Amino acid sequence: MWLKCAQAASSEMLINCICLDLNCTLSNGMQMAFLFALFTSAFCREAAKECRRRKKEYIKCLESRVAVLEVQNKKLIQELETLKDICSSKTD
Repeated sequence: MWLKCAQAASSEMLINCICLDLNCTLSNGMQMAFLFALFTSAFCREAAKECRRRKKEYIKCLESRVAVLEVQNKKLIQELETLKDICSSKTD
């Protein structure tokens, strides 16, 4: 029965299919509420999927910035050590 429901061409056919499966009848208002719930859940799933994608992209961007800053920090530490050596050799 669910395979037929998944292949339903219109929302009305889907509602009727579900009602047949559940042995119920839905008023027009209840049908609209049911369709709204279906649409909302599908919209929320898609929005959550997009949010997860953006989060992964943001994390990758942060990781690359960290790598660049670590390299820059190592260079600055080396430069500082070199300058300390120069200053200490001049004072001796």
